[in-house]
Amino acid sequence: MTEQNSSYRPDSLIADDIEAYLDRHRRKSLLRFITCGSVDDGKSTLIGRLLYDSKQIFEDQLTSLEADSKRVGTQGDKIDFALLVDGLAAEREQGITIDVAYRFFATDRRKFIVADTPGHEQYTRNMVTGASTADLAVILVDARKGVLTQTRRHSYLAHLLGIRHIVLAVNKMDLVGYNEAVFDSIVRDYRSFAESIGISGFAAIPVSGLAGDNIAEPSANTPWYSGSTLIGHLESVPLDAEREQAAPFRLPVQWVNRPDHDFRGFAGLIASGTVCPGDPVRVLPSGRTTTVARIVTFDSDLPRAVAGQSVTLTFADEIDCSRGDVIAAADAPPEVADQFEATIVWMADEEMLPGRPYWLKLGAQTATASIQQPKYQVNVNTMEHLAAKTLELNAIGVANLSTDRPLVFEPYDANRDLGGFILVDKLTNATVGAGLLHFALRRSQNVHWQALDVTRERRADLKNQKPAVLWFTGLSGAGKSTIANLVEKKLARMNRHTFLLDGDNIRHGLNKDLGFTDADRVENIRRIGEVAKLMTDAGLIVVTAFISPFHAERRMVREMLPPGEFVEVFIDTPLAEAEARDVKGLYKKARAGELKNFTGIDSPYEPPENPELRIDTTAMSPEQAADLIIERLLG
Repeated sequence: MTEQNSSYRPDSLIADDIEAYLDRHRRKSLLRFITCGSVDDGKSTLIGRLLYDSKQIFEDQLTSLEADSKRVGTQGDKIDFALLVDGLAAEREQGITIDVAYRFFATDRRKFIVADTPGHEQYTRNMVTGASTADLAVILVDARKGVLTQTRRHSYLAHLLGIRHIVLAVNKMDLVGYNEAVFDSIVRDYRSFAESIGISGFAAIPVSGLAGDNIAEPSANTPWYSGSTLIGHLESVPLDAEREQAAPFRLPVQWVNRPDHDFRGFAGLIASGTVCPGDPVRVLPSGRTTTVARIVTFDSDLPRAVAGQSVTLTFADEIDCSRGDVIAAADAPPEVADQFEATIVWMADEEMLPGRPYWLKLGAQTATASIQQPKYQVNVNTMEHLAAKTLELNAIGVANLSTDRPLVFEPYDANRDLGGFILVDKLTNATVGAGLLHFALRRSQNVHWQALDVTRERRADLKNQKPAVLWFTGLSGAGKSTIANLVEKKLARMNRHTFLLDGDNIRHGLNKDLGFTDADRVENIRRIGEVAKLMTDAGLIVVTAFISPFHAERRMVREMLPPGEFVEVFIDTPLAEAEARDVKGLYKKARAGELKNFTGIDSPYEPPENPELRIDTTAMSPEQAADLIIERLLG
């Protein structure tokens, strides 16, 4: 029998080694972090170097990187590590980061997911997206430029979003001759700012992403620096897992699992705390209590589950629990409220409109939210609180908001999952803002609905009619007030109980404090909607005549009322015809620049898409229109 090669190993042993390696890999802790800073500070290059030095690049990727570096790189004949991260064509052409790029890599001690966030101010919303799930932020500073506006902005946002670990990476040290004095000066400047916004500590590391100094190995070019390398710090920084596990138990329900008639479980990711079978829990917002029967996973039941695990819980009792509810420790439940103070980061090109209804998504909970005028806007350069009527793209402000139903929540600084929310435009479904809940307003706990013995149905019966809102909308001069007045006169002759709310009349009293900006128009219609709702509760037929130029606010009023009670009447008069009438001379003033924010001229009108009635005033008289509307109303 011939001697076998000493390197020969049976397949079974190789398989065992692979399984052991994968098991060790699975057991590694995971750190999520972001890189951020100003434009051209070298974020993408730094991440590329991290991937390269941690040996996370395959040979074919390296070959492609070398070719791309020669073709579109910015480092001459050297490898341009930024190309490993900047995947968009526009990014490669401009040499900047636009979108958030996520990359995974690992070392012998830990796994990492890094988000490369853009540096331009107009992409601040992208940076917020990347920071929302991060445990650590690497704030890059170009050693030649020092602390800049975006350095301060991103540091403030990272701290605001609850990132507890900050690394100040002073990059491009090779371009300042590895000068210790330059590094020390930047660290002093940054420390002064960091302390002013509440960052109690940070790790400062002099690096060169391009040359690799102090990335994976200590650099001989910085003998004056004795601290950890960047990878060394990332491997050793403590994670928040223990802190989350020590907090009270919280599991937002994402899905009710009903595979058959015999099983009903409640699935979700444990946001904080631990849970075991037999633990008493409370389901919110209902407040019902029970105990945990089983902790079910795909593989088997667990004797214990902790924060960060996705599980399905079953209960000992049959109690109601649905998607959006929160299962919590019975003796330490979170709060339930419908009015809050919050910090809001506005992420849409269109400004925030106080009073406009937006979808608010908080974990698996969804509600309609209305934001009040901001208390103030934050100047991230000076930390000054500025007066503001609204928030524009990338603005950060503090405002009160209310929701149409109670939400289960905790302050963001105590629980990201139950304190962080997004705002979504109801018409476009675009995410327009992100927010952090501070606390519930006291009035949300102290103001309750008073039960009334006389119902809205009883009030309508006394008047022998069905309440309704006839909502007339159209351009100024379309004929809304004329037709609305005729409708009320005809209904009065029929002994119907009515009230006419006219746009000009309301602005003499209830809304005399409002102007004609978009924000004031939203608030104008919100108030009218609330008044119209109260009048329908009294059993009245309410006739309104308002331009009401925006889809969102007309929809808001519709949603205030029971189905079928809101009748949208579009007085469809072409702009040229309305302007030709110009009874009040408003169009003439608007054309002359004497009247700003005039609908149809320098302020938009959004025509109804599916009104209950469309009245073409060029084809019928006001009398005919009024008769048609009454016929539609009374059937």
